[in-house]
Amino acid sequence: MNREPHHATASDGTWIFWESAGTGGPAIVLCDGVGCAGYIWRRLAPELARRHRVIHWNYRGHGRSGHPHDPERVTVADAADDLRAVLDAAGEERVILAGHSMGVQVVLEAYHRAPERVAAMVLVCGSPGRPLDSFHDSPLLGVVFPYVKELVLLVPHLVRAVFQKVLPTKLALEIGLMIEVNRQLLPPEDMAQYLGELAGVDPAVFVRTLADAARHDATEYLPQVDVPTLVVAGERDGFTPLRRSMAMQAMIPGSDLLVLPAGTHTGPLEHPELVALRLQKFLSERVSPRTVAPAAGPPRPVRTA
Repeated sequence: MNREPHHATASDGTWIFWESAGTGGPAIVLCDGVGCAGYIWRRLAPELARRHRVIHWNYRGHGRSGHPHDPERVTVADAADDLRAVLDAAGEERVILAGHSMGVQVVLEAYHRAPERVAAMVLVCGSPGRPLDSFHDSPLLGVVFPYVKELVLLVPHLVRAVFQKVLPTKLALEIGLMIEVNRQLLPPEDMAQYLGELAGVDPAVFVRTLADAARHDATEYLPQVDVPTLVVAGERDGFTPLRRSMAMQAMIPGSDLLVLPAGTHTGPLEHPELVALRLQKFLSERVSPRTVAPAAGPPRPVRTA
């Protein structure tokens, strides 16, 4: 996939990297999970770019985006506002938003704030909010994480050195393949790319971003969604248990659900052909050119709460 790199500027001046490929329409914008910079889309994006313009971008302090000018401005709301800046820079009035993991929260928040910019949503292996409360079907991480965050912020340089030394190793790869994914379906090189992306994120940015995602909850927005929505879930997803994806789909009027057999949190990499086929079916059946065209009349006010 031939990608063209660009950048947008956030409201506080932070440099936001984005890239695009393909020239068809409607445009599809890909939103990552925390700590990620595109690995989850690496097999799906080239297929989508055959028929659509595909835009992928990096959160503040992730991938090729700049370090946040204000270290506290790494919330889900900030990401939603940065996404709107990317759409403006890309010249796209109305797009299809696809989010993975925390990206689901970013997509839902972006829709809540500027629904006139969203023609459809694809919510992949994520929940509407408070993801740590159900991590591996246990509230333990949600209880422990605030202490982990304080420790990381106390000695960020030490933690970063450990991250950069340990995450790219073969041991970390083997542990990840053993515990969190279906190693029968996920190629090792995909897991290795994820660990490399995570190692490149400042741990202080990571814990601050994850702390806000742990508090953020878009559940109350779900019944008001009035655009075509496809929810994709992994049958064995430990990060986002299947029940949470099913509950989210049940609350979104008229939404569709795809459950990936034996799929985990890396479902789009484990079942790329199935996800691509189902997504194309969803787009052809539910998203018409009329749906994507900008709404007539003045745009609705931006929602900020």
